[in-house]
Amino acid sequence: MLGSCYGTTGPLTENPGTGGYYFHDFPEITIRDMVAAHEALRRHLKIERIHLLIGGSLGGQQALEWAILQPKLIDHLALIATNARHSAWGIAFNESQRMAIEADSTWYRRYPEAGDAGMRAARAVALLSYRHYDTYAGAQTDPEPVLDNYKAVSYQQYQGEKLSRRFNAFSYYRLSQAMDAHHVGRGRDTVETVLSRIEARTLVVGISTDILFPVPEQQYLARHIPGAEFREIHSIYGHDGFLVETDKLGELLNDFLRGSQLQSSALKSLFAA
Repeated sequence: MLGSCYGTTGPLTENPGTGGYYFHDFPEITIRDMVAAHEALRRHLKIERIHLLIGGSLGGQQALEWAILQPKLIDHLALIATNARHSAWGIAFNESQRMAIEADSTWYRRYPEAGDAGMRAARAVALLSYRHYDTYAGAQTDPEPVLDNYKAVSYQQYQGEKLSRRFNAFSYYRLSQAMDAHHVGRGRDTVETVLSRIEARTLVVGISTDILFPVPEQQYLARHIPGAEFREIHSIYGHDGFLVETDKLGELLNDFLRGSQLQSSALKSLFAA
C-alpha cells in the first residue's frame, strides 16, 4: 500500500526532485490515497469486477473506502476488525508510538535506519493494543517467581527487534498518520449516509477481545451498511485474533459466500419459473 516499504512509493523511494530518498519529506497520506492507488492499478490491469474484497484492520479501512468509492464494482465485501472512522483511543495509541519514534535521538537524521530504536519501542506499545490481557497471561506469565528475565520483557523486546529487520520508522510513522485520518464521512456526508451507499453484499466480523477496534465499531458498520451480516469470533488474542483464528474466519467466509450462491440460485429459479 502507498507509503509502505514493500514495493510501492514510500519514504525510502527516490525523490526525483533531489535524487535522494524522501525521508521526512514524504507527504502525509490518507486511506483514500491508498485506495486511489489500488483503483489506478485495477484499471491498469483491466479488472472489471471484484468478486470478494476483504480487509482487516487498516486493510479493512481501505476495503471500506473502496466499496464507497466504487459501489458497483464489488460483489462481496468482508470487513474484519475495522471501523468507519478511527477512534480517539486508536489515535492516542498511534500518537504514543510516534512519540516513541520522535524520542529517538537519530530520528531527525536523513538515513534509512533513523528512528529504529524508537520504532522498536513503538512496536512494543502497539502490541499492547493488538493483544489482550488473556493473551499475555496465557503465554508470557513466568512459571516461577523471578526478579528479572521476565518472559513478557523478552517478548516485547523480541517483537520490536523482529519488526526492525523488515520495516523502517519513516513508513511506520506515515502509515500510523494515515490510519488516524480514516473517516468515511470526511468531506462527503454523515457517516451513516455514506455507509448506506455501499451496494456490495457485506459481511462484518468482530473479535470479542479486540480493544483497538472493539466489537461495537463493527456492529455499527453492520447496522448502517444495507443488508450487512455481523459475526463475532471469540478469541483470547485480541485484535490480532483476525490473523490467528484463520480456521474460524475461513468458516465465516465460506458460509457467507455459500449463502450468496444459494441466494443467487434461488433468484435464478424464481425468474425461470
